[in-house]
Amino acid sequence: MTFKNVVLSVFVLMIGHSASAQLNILNAKTPEEIGKKTEAQIAYDNDEPLPYGYTDERDVLWSRTTWEIIDLDERVNFPLYYPIDTNNIGSERRSLYDVLIKAIKNGSIEHVYADSYFTEKRTLNDLGASLVYTDTTDAGIDQANAGEPVDPQYIRRFTLDAGDIEEWRVRGYWYLDKRQGELKYRMLGICPVANEARSKAFQDDGLDSKVELFWVWFPGARKVLHEAKAFNRKNTSQPVTFDHLLNSRRFHGVIYKEDNVQGDRGVADYISDNALMQLLESDRIKEQIRNIEIDMWNY
Repeated sequence: MTFKNVVLSVFVLMIGHSASAQLNILNAKTPEEIGKKTEAQIAYDNDEPLPYGYTDERDVLWSRTTWEIIDLDERVNFPLYYPIDTNNIGSERRSLYDVLIKAIKNGSIEHVYADSYFTEKRTLNDLGASLVYTDTTDAGIDQANAGEPVDPQYIRRFTLDAGDIEEWRVRGYWYLDKRQGELKYRMLGICPVANEARSKAFQDDGLDSKVELFWVWFPGARKVLHEAKAFNRKNTSQPVTFDHLLNSRRFHGVIYKEDNVQGDRGVADYISDNALMQLLESDRIKEQIRNIEIDMWNY
């Protein structure tokens, strides 16, 4: 056996050992033990998100802020959308929206804002109007007008779930680190976009009230996103964390705004009613950012 084959065999065995230890499928004695790690495995994994490290402001040679749309209809973005039906799968698999909502409800994520500039903080009660819609039927209204208590069966409740999310919006910061001589990206915020819960109650009206539900300060949510796993279609034994998926930019986004002298106006504000030209403008901005690093090494 050649040295190359030996190395490959050892690598495969290490992957197999890591997968069985992580998911505990091969060693589980009951179905309830699947997905649970032993204390030794938890200590071995050192399960913490990779720290960003400190970057001195003097080392930032150039920077630009961009806002992007992540369309969930695109196949490459499916890991951020699915699963939307969680009845027949384990509790370890949830969509990105479910992960964030659960963390907001239990207090694991505190930095939730109304806009991408993080100026107005939001609480779970503030988000209620967009996430939940309560409606009373005609029979319930008649009971209320008659002075009677409204029967619960006449109250309809509509809640947004993962299947209602149409896209994600992210705000990121591109910068040149002159100490390391490379172009880097730091995600600052992430936001789910969907029609408000009211649209589910009146589907026949064709309401199109797509709004930004809330903005999450991404650095403050990294621990939660690191503990949640996204589906890895290439190797199901090695799921990828949402933190790694987003930080490594394993998604396709379209830039819809960048910081500029016109008050950070969006692409649609100066290229209207032409989707093709808006996409070309987004690609132009991307290419301009990529060329910054290349131009730095040209003499």
